[in-house]
Amino acid sequence: MSRRRHHASSDEDDETNLSKRRKVTESSEEIEKRLESLICRVGEKSTSSLESNLEGLSVVLAADLPNFKSQILRILVLCSYQLPEKCTIYSTLVGLLNVRNYNCGSDFVEMIIRELKRLINQNQYEEGSYIVRFLADLVSCHVISTDSLLSLFDSFLAVTREDDLPQARRDWYAYTVVAALPWVGAELNDKVPDQLNKLLSTIKAYIEKKRDTTYHAFLRVWSSDEPHPQEEYLQCLWTQIVKLADDNWVEDLIPRPYRAFEGILLESLQHNIPNFVPPPHKEGYSRYPMPRVIFRIFDYTDCPEGPLIPGNHSIERWLVEDCLALTLKTHSLDKKECAVALLNIVGREKVPINHMVIEVLLGEMFRLPAQKYPEVFFTAMLIELCKVQPGTVPQVLALASEMLFERLDTMNITCVDKFVNWFSHHLSNFQFRWSWDEWSDCLNEDYSRPKPKFVREVLGKSLRLSYHQRLVENVPDSFGPLLPAEPKCYFKYAEKIENASELDDAAQTASQRLIACIKQKATEEDLRTILQEIPCRASGNITDNRCCLVIPVVTSMFFMFVANGGDEEYSPTRLNALMQTLLHLSQKSFSHSCSALAKFHKLIKWASNSDSGKIDVLRIVHTVWRSHPQMIIVLVDKMIRTQIVSCATVAKWIFSPYMAKDFTKMYVWEIMHSTIRKMNMHVTKVKTEMVDIKDKAKFAVKAEEDMDDETEMMNTYASFAPSAEDVAKVEEKLDSAKSEQKNLFLVIFQRFIMVLSDHMVRCSNAGTDYNTPWFKNTIERLQQMFLVHSSIVHQYMNTLENLLFTAELDKCILSVFQQFMSLTA
Repeated sequence: MSRRRHHASSDEDDETNLSKRRKVTESSEEIEKRLESLICRVGEKSTSSLESNLEGLSVVLAADLPNFKSQILRILVLCSYQLPEKCTIYSTLVGLLNVRNYNCGSDFVEMIIRELKRLINQNQYEEGSYIVRFLADLVSCHVISTDSLLSLFDSFLAVTREDDLPQARRDWYAYTVVAALPWVGAELNDKVPDQLNKLLSTIKAYIEKKRDTTYHAFLRVWSSDEPHPQEEYLQCLWTQIVKLADDNWVEDLIPRPYRAFEGILLESLQHNIPNFVPPPHKEGYSRYPMPRVIFRIFDYTDCPEGPLIPGNHSIERWLVEDCLALTLKTHSLDKKECAVALLNIVGREKVPINHMVIEVLLGEMFRLPAQKYPEVFFTAMLIELCKVQPGTVPQVLALASEMLFERLDTMNITCVDKFVNWFSHHLSNFQFRWSWDEWSDCLNEDYSRPKPKFVREVLGKSLRLSYHQRLVENVPDSFGPLLPAEPKCYFKYAEKIENASELDDAAQTASQRLIACIKQKATEEDLRTILQEIPCRASGNITDNRCCLVIPVVTSMFFMFVANGGDEEYSPTRLNALMQTLLHLSQKSFSHSCSALAKFHKLIKWASNSDSGKIDVLRIVHTVWRSHPQMIIVLVDKMIRTQIVSCATVAKWIFSPYMAKDFTKMYVWEIMHSTIRKMNMHVTKVKTEMVDIKDKAKFAVKAEEDMDDETEMMNTYASFAPSAEDVAKVEEKLDSAKSEQKNLFLVIFQRFIMVLSDHMVRCSNAGTDYNTPWFKNTIERLQQMFLVHSSIVHQYMNTLENLLFTAELDKCILSVFQQFMSLTA
């Protein structure tokens, strides 16, 4: 069944479909589609009441049960977790069917338990939680007995005693039980209060005494709890449940349509849930939901008009947030439909819905360690919400943006990146109009501080979505120092170099000859001959001093990263002349530049035939395009694809002294993460190749066993089947790819440790505080490496622990690794 809503053509169609008799000529497939449409659309806007629609639908479905029982039950099971925001509607429908057909209710319970096991076995834990919630609501509809539900809960909580297995597994089973209690807590409290209290005691013992939440600091959006505390998700929900229990399980946000049929439902017989044994943990396969920290930005003081926002520990706060998250998931493929659905959830009149929708969307966007949806999804959704309610949503969104800006000093760098990406994209859709003057105070701060740095990054990203002159016209003159420079190519040999050395003169002459030869479409050999006429020098700085500034934090430890590879034939001047010329000639567009690198990649490899030469290629690109970060990103990407440079070379270049001035800029880390992703994609590609060739080899062996050796078909196939040598080559290729991937991460983490340790030593010797903006930025970039690439880094945990993150390391750096270990334990 599709997760997309089935649209009704009109309100009258609902009534017609519920009452009309099926045509004799209607096929089974058409009937099934009609039934699915009726079931999926129940609860949507209609001229009739929900209760009457449910009663009418139950009559129609009961009439079709003899012929389409399995199909109807299957649709209902799918709806229970694919449309969880309508949980109580479908539980009521199942209750009404159970009244009319006892066997139908029994078969449904057995089917949904089988589906629960299947979902857990396939790592679909979120959907599994929805099914447990649905089962809990069936108790209120008198379909399932309270004792059997408590037995199911006990089997879930038994997992919390598995101390030798991942905490994420125990947390999911505990969370699933706790999250189901708002739907059934009142029923259990009325019928079996002692058993409920025993259940709550078991949950309390696990949450408060048996959990390690070291990872909490790792997942926080802000390092400060002011003005809103950032609580761990399970602990927060448990606190809300405790308050709900203290309030005698009374809440008024969950719609309960079954109350209208209470007299009818009481007449039905209840069923017992079959014994449920939680599927065992499968090492290397089971992937449990990651923990998270609850995002908060608004409180009651931010809603001066209308209903107040529920308190942080109110169950109503969680219920609304949960309903919005479910609605977001169900309608995520259609932004217009999603925006309308978010603003029209059940109970919207009891809360400040605009504030809560914005808070939930921002919470999903800033979710760590990873968000569920692409970043562009949030831009599209927030723009669509502004269109749906132009009189209210833009003001709330502007308020949220101001709050985020004011808290930038304590915001996690990963979330700052997301904020920059979203805000710049949002501005580009509103002609870059913003109340810039309200942020003018940041101009009085050091430009390395978070607020002016944020404005600089936003304007830099905005330039990619517009053009320089437009930014100049739309941003106040006072923000001029934070505006990006106009993108242009800096060609060293465009004019005569003053006080030029003999090498510079030779390079400039060679560059002019290269330009003429390239325009005349000379061969690669001709270009190489020109370059060989430049005297070779084994060492030297190929960049001009204006572009090689080193901030104080960088010391001599950096220089060991870029030592010359020892190849005497390598000439930095020769490489500089070639790269400067190629980049100058292809400066017209991204396509021209990428084409030039692709066309002359063999020549570039020849000219950069040493370890330091590879890094020098990247340096030259940065020197030529230093005012155009986007071009640098594109060209580095192209050089990796054409194998001019390796992924490890890019990492070494980023940590080199040459890049110290740009080290904290966002585009540098875009390059780093893009490089890591390319390395990961390469490993995945080779793994797939390995699986394919092994499958073909196995098939060939099986075919040989099944056929006569003299069969012509067999001989023909065998000639194309992969040999043992072919398989060995791919295995060697895979080992090499994994080794490169491992080396890349070792290089990155080693560099992080060295620059951070060096900074702390320098500050200690100088008697100054090491916790500077640079240190905060760098330590959080280290944290980002773990967060963004957690699944890959986890494979090398033992190596990292034994080689790099040892006990001798400073605790400020080591704590990042320990928090990551806690997250993945």
